Amino acid sequence: MTRQMPLALRWPAQQRFETYVAGDNAAAVALLRNLAQIPDAAWVYASGPPGCGKTHLLLATCAAVQDRSAQYLSLRKLPDDRAGAIRAFGGSDLLALDDVDAIAGDSAAEHALFDLYNRGKAEKSTLLFTANASPAQIGIKLPDLLSRLSVCAQTLLKPLDDDARREAVRQRAQARGLVLDDSVLDWLFARAQRDLGSLTALIERLDRESLAAKRRITVPFLRAILEPQSGARVHETGS
Repeated sequence: MTRQMPLALRWPAQQRFETYVAGDNAAAVALLRNLAQIPDAAWVYASGPPGCGKTHLLLATCAAVQDRSAQYLSLRKLPDDRAGAIRAFGGSDLLALDDVDAIAGDSAAEHALFDLYNRGKAEKSTLLFTANASPAQIGIKLPDLLSRLSVCAQTLLKPLDDDARREAVRQRAQARGLVLDDSVLDWLFARAQRDLGSLTALIERLDRESLAAKRRITVPFLRAILEPQSGARVHETGS
């Protein structure tokens, strides 16, 4: 299998530390900034529920690395040969592994991740992991892997409250050149799923719809676009 290449300078501009609304997660952000800047920083395992910004922070950490190389891999989006994909990963100064819980219970993939952990130590790479819960809670069966993940610096990411979530949505809309006034946000938060991934996916859809219609995003526009298809509540999928 061909080794996955680093994304180099192509990290998404909208997923940086500067665009992350930290809320109660300021300490976690500081820990990851430190990891990006210091080559021998402690390895980190960040956990939190879907929608708290784990992927955003992993990509932000990769983007913040200077004069070193970084790679990102989502374990939830691996091909059928998950163990092979994990074994092909590596070779950079920072290795960011998202969604560790996705391989829990897959013996071959767990062994591959354990080997990658050991290889990272030997190659003096820095590893960063995320999952939906702590190592002991995600169903890892390989005791050696569980113990290795557990000795990483642990940080818990909390979901944003509504005020912080509104600010995050407003910022992501502004990054696309969209202006969302308070009435639009009120309408969305009353009817849409409130996790940040779903809201971001909805903003992306509204960006496309408003561009095609050449209209500003207003409450009447939202009703015309969303209510005929979904009734009283808007549902979008997002990670």
